[in-house]
Amino acid sequence: MATLLGPESPCIGGKKRTRNRNIITRIRQSQIGGRGFSRGTQLPEVLLQERDKRAKWHGIPVLLQELYESSHLNTDFTRTHTVLKELSSLLSMEAMSFVTEDRKPAQESTFPNTYTFDLFGGVDLLVELLMRPTLTTLQKPKMNDDLVKDCLSVLYNCCICTEGVTKSLASRDDFVLFLFTLMTNKKTFLQTATLIEDILGVKKEMIQLEWIPNLSGLVQSFDQQQLANFCRILSVTISEPDVGNDDKHTLLAKNAQQKRNTSPSRAEVNQVTLLNIPGFIERLCKLATRKVSEATGTSNFLQELEEWYTWLDNTLVLDALMQIATDEAEHSSTESSDESTLATIPLRHRLPQSMKIVHEIMYKVEVLYVLCVLLMGRQRNQVHKMLAEFRLIPGLNNLFDKLIWRKYTASNHVVHGQNENCDCSPEISFKIQFLRLLQSFSDHHENKYLLLNAQELNELSAISLKANIPEVEALVNTDRSLVCDGKKGLLTRVLTVMKKEPPDSSFRFWQAKAVESFLRGATSYADQMFLLKRGLLEHILFCIIDSGCKSRDVLQSYFDLLGELMKFNIDSFKRFNKYVNTDEKFQVFLTQINSSLVDSNMLVRCIVLSLDRFESQTEDVKVVEVLSECCLLSYMARVENRLSFLFRLVNIINVQTLTQENVSCLNTSLVILMLARRRGKLPFYLNALREKEYAEKYPGCLLNNFHNLLRFWQHHYLNKDKDSTCLENSSCIPFSFWKETVSVLLGQDRTSPCAIISYIDEPYMELDRDLLED
Repeated sequence: MATLLGPESPCIGGKKRTRNRNIITRIRQSQIGGRGFSRGTQLPEVLLQERDKRAKWHGIPVLLQELYESSHLNTDFTRTHTVLKELSSLLSMEAMSFVTEDRKPAQESTFPNTYTFDLFGGVDLLVELLMRPTLTTLQKPKMNDDLVKDCLSVLYNCCICTEGVTKSLASRDDFVLFLFTLMTNKKTFLQTATLIEDILGVKKEMIQLEWIPNLSGLVQSFDQQQLANFCRILSVTISEPDVGNDDKHTLLAKNAQQKRNTSPSRAEVNQVTLLNIPGFIERLCKLATRKVSEATGTSNFLQELEEWYTWLDNTLVLDALMQIATDEAEHSSTESSDESTLATIPLRHRLPQSMKIVHEIMYKVEVLYVLCVLLMGRQRNQVHKMLAEFRLIPGLNNLFDKLIWRKYTASNHVVHGQNENCDCSPEISFKIQFLRLLQSFSDHHENKYLLLNAQELNELSAISLKANIPEVEALVNTDRSLVCDGKKGLLTRVLTVMKKEPPDSSFRFWQAKAVESFLRGATSYADQMFLLKRGLLEHILFCIIDSGCKSRDVLQSYFDLLGELMKFNIDSFKRFNKYVNTDEKFQVFLTQINSSLVDSNMLVRCIVLSLDRFESQTEDVKVVEVLSECCLLSYMARVENRLSFLFRLVNIINVQTLTQENVSCLNTSLVILMLARRRGKLPFYLNALREKEYAEKYPGCLLNNFHNLLRFWQHHYLNKDKDSTCLENSSCIPFSFWKETVSVLLGQDRTSPCAIISYIDEPYMELDRDLLED
């Protein structure tokens, strides 16, 4: 042991407290430097026992020595398991306290037992035990399932309580891939899945699914419950890092990153890997749409629920279950006859059914998330085709009243992004994930009409016929066998519940986004009228003007939806004028728009575009009537108001702060100038910008900024087909005219009346030539 502690006996010389500190220091130094002993349990047992009480190690180092000595190749692991259970009891209470105290930062002083276990090599020893079958070809006794489960249990406890353990395990690709092989055993599946999820959450580099041995066979061997839990792992492997904060990343930085990374990301490769697994998407669709009565039996469910409580860290689950059971008891008098009969059953007998409902809801949250990510990926059309074929939308429609929106759930929490951690209850998470899926499914895709039923499709056809306009091609091509069943389609059901939400409910945000996605793309008069007939416009205006809603997220989603609903639709403007029938209401509406142009600029763009079209339709009596009466159109018709919007739109953004969220302000300002150019008034608008600069005593400020923004616009949009298509479809202005207008504005001829450079006096010329250089 001379190389361990030096030539001096550990029991001679020096103060005990100092030597105790030296023991820990030497252990850490050997672990970091790789020199000296390989684990703390190599210290003499007598020394460990002597120091145990003073150091408050609770016998953990000695137990680890016994665990190591009892786990040699020829053992039957009986003693090993006994010792591990004793260790587990010392660690499990710390893990439970960590979970119930809202995951406070792990510290040595907070979780001393787990810290000591890791310090003396416990984590490495368990990894070695688990992986031993892969490291030797010798015949040896097999570890039983209970021992494997307890090993995984202790590792998971260490991960959540001791800083660095999870990262250390994540750095070992061999161990991570080995864990996937343990998922073939149903008895150890849940523990393995939970540990993998924790490890992948901190792994620096995303794992490649194709590295997993026989991934296809593994997934196909899962039952439906296992597949749902596996989706928790998949969500980490198919999502781009930080997608949840996508709107906060500057476009300048994102473009530079895309330039550097030309090959598909690991997340994109993993998505392709999943789609190549036979039957994978079909099984997810079945999971997403199955009824609660089709899930596993109660006895199996209760056994699994016990493990969920232990393993999946969902302390909210039990609270949610009890709340559901209580709600059922309180509202039993208002339910149907069948449910009233259910309410007469004692609560303790009814609780398992409530548990089963939440259990199923939690499964579906994971499944819907995976489907949503795949819908937004590069294989979107392939995924769309499969989701339609496997009748995902009709299946969700059949679940809407009985499961998805079976009751109204208060939701005043902040609006979470796609990848952000969410501490919502299972009910809230399920509703939000469902609405996200609808948004992704409908957005710019012809399959959006699957959200309607046959009767509603016929209604769209009738609207087109009455208006003497052709039906849109996507509607004509919709396969009627794949649309929703029942009296209402899914879109109509969402509209119905949206009207009943409290003003600031975050569900309103996601509901509005889902409905807006149905309208996005090339404007369809029939689609707009379908929603107008269901009172959507009046509901939106009530929320903006009369409800007292203060949530910027909700208001922004309603502005966007209102813009899509009113664009080029003279009936919408007529209905608007009927609802906003006093100057007081109109001023409240304008105040809401002006309070945040980043949120409302899409609506401003809609009004400007619509006004331009209506002014060219003066032979239509109805249009002329609305133009003369509508306060909103009259307001936007005044050039000083359009200029005011233009000034502020250009002033609130610059190249360095452009994001996916606020780049629309740049495009709205361009729309105003393109329409001015069509009418030969572009020089007037540019000169007005120049005069505004001088009036504000900041000559060159606005125009220099706008010049740089337009240079970025060229750099950004001329290399992105999707974005250019969206601009063309949403504005009904050919993209060629967008490009021409930007080129004209960026012209270098100082004598050109349409070039920005002509309106910037030489002393104030501050064009940053190197701004866009990578």
